[in-house]
Amino acid sequence: MDRRQAEGVRVAEEFAEQTEYIDKIVHVNRVAKVVKGGRRFSFSALVVVGNRAGRVGIGLGKANEVPEAIRKAIDKAKKNLQTVALAGTTIPHSVVGHYGAGKVMLKPAARGTGITAGGPVRAVMEAVGVADVLTKSLGTNNPHNVVKAAVAGLLQLRSKREIARARGKQREAMRV
Repeated sequence: MDRRQAEGVRVAEEFAEQTEYIDKIVHVNRVAKVVKGGRRFSFSALVVVGNRAGRVGIGLGKANEVPEAIRKAIDKAKKNLQTVALAGTTIPHSVVGHYGAGKVMLKPAARGTGITAGGPVRAVMEAVGVADVLTKSLGTNNPHNVVKAAVAGLLQLRSKREIARARGKQREAMRV
């Protein structure tokens, strides 16, 4: 394989890595800085990135234009990807995630239920690949804290295999 072919393979791998993740824009905020000549506006974007197979990350980007803020947020989210334990199309057990004043309750649901969640939590669930879940956002409705609380809740999840290993049991003996 010559240098050009190797370069083509590298570019194809990089493209495949970029396209396997989906991104959801949760919130775009315009902030104003008052200066001598008037107001200077800039933007911050909160984005959730996931592969719909148990990996999720959140990112916050700030810039003078919205597209640039979104791009920065996506880059940061891809660097902060974390793995979540899933049980088919739902989550293994109920959990409450906390972050600041945000609390998000997550409960597993039967197949076909869908995602019962508000905007920020729905974006996280779609990105991580959960198709059936019941959620309730308690406390604040600040999208930053709600998203971080939802991710904190997802990171608390443990699969049956992990629990059995921690208890020193064989999975067959558990009869869960």
